[in-house]
Amino acid sequence: MMATIYLRPWLLVLALAAASSPPCVYGQITGNGAAPLYTAQGVVNAATQTGGALAPNTIATLYGTNLAFDTRAVASTDVVRGLMPTSLDGVGVWVNSIPCSLFFVSPTQINFLVPYQLTAGTVSLVVARDSQAGPTVSIQLNSTSPGLFLWNGNNAVAGHLNGVALSDTSPAVPGEIVVIYAAGLGRTSPDTTSGQLATSAFPIYYLSQLQVLLNGVACPRANVLYAGLAPGFAGLYQINLRLPDDVAADPQIQVSVGPQISPGFIQLAVQPAQTVSQ
Repeated sequence: MMATIYLRPWLLVLALAAASSPPCVYGQITGNGAAPLYTAQGVVNAATQTGGALAPNTIATLYGTNLAFDTRAVASTDVVRGLMPTSLDGVGVWVNSIPCSLFFVSPTQINFLVPYQLTAGTVSLVVARDSQAGPTVSIQLNSTSPGLFLWNGNNAVAGHLNGVALSDTSPAVPGEIVVIYAAGLGRTSPDTTSGQLATSAFPIYYLSQLQVLLNGVACPRANVLYAGLAPGFAGLYQINLRLPDDVAADPQIQVSVGPQISPGFIQLAVQPAQTVSQ
């Protein structure tokens, strides 16, 4: 799957292991030693690496120090019953005392999934490494927090239907159907289970509010053929978009869901047919 171009360090880790949820996180995070250290400002949308409010079922990155003793990504051997692990080498993240699914841990970085069952509002986050807890910090959740995954500078992670990545050497053309990968698009219909690998199509709940903007202009709604979870992954969304016939070269691409909009510095690799033929 083309998304592995940028996400491979995480998506190889989407193997799932069942980890027992503690009856109360605070009963498991007392102890001695150098505690994990981080701030609310160090929690960002993993797709764009930008701060601000997150959303339920968003892949997030937390930066800090003393977060883990080793660097560890989820491997296929961690897969148990289709659920992402909530502990890696003794490291856990809890949001409102709900254990988060983990993609990657290291001494300075953790990639985790904001629990699906949460709702918009202020929530608390805490990291524990073995028996030692870090500070409890507050983060804001919106219903959605759209972000497009990046690779090779400011290129959106997107692909042709044959799985080949969009790039300067393999751009999309007007009228083509492309697959764009995103985070933070919120709830699905039907609902999913937090940390569960999607086994089929799960369209987003707020589909009627979704817009894909190219150079600030919304694509026709009929051009969005699917927007929902990417099968085989957890917390990863895909948008199947038919490009307009008049699309410009390498347009700026943004995704909005209601009042929330993704950052505007991302480009989609597109070349009009007449340019490609020269």
